[in-house]
Amino acid sequence: QVQLVESGGGLVQAGESLRLSCAASGYIININVMGWYRQAPGKQRELVATITSDGSTNYADSVKGRFTISRDNAKNGVSLQMSSLKPEDTAVYYCYAQRRFYVDYWGQGTQVTVSS
Repeated sequence: QVQLVESGGGLVQAGESLRLSCAASGYIININVMGWYRQAPGKQRELVATITSDGSTNYADSVKGRFTISRDNAKNGVSLQMSSLKPEDTAVYYCYAQRRFYVDYWGQGTQVTVSS
């Protein structure tokens, strides 16, 4: 099993920055993808950003150019640097990990609220 522990969520004003962090523990071998998803009230969960073990990244169009995902291999973790935050970014953000071949793990979720 893999446990994902998130930190960094909170309440910020529009235009500010926030950094989310996620650390993986447990049976973490063969984790090839980590990333972040988010779910706003009344909306489906959507991909925000992912990163593979070799550093390849993928971003949702809505956050491209504002958010940056990175791996922290020393902590078996992943972070999401969010800049120029907008009220539309308000959501519960979930850490995600995938073990080959296609076994998914999820964090508990952390609330990010952006006020105008």
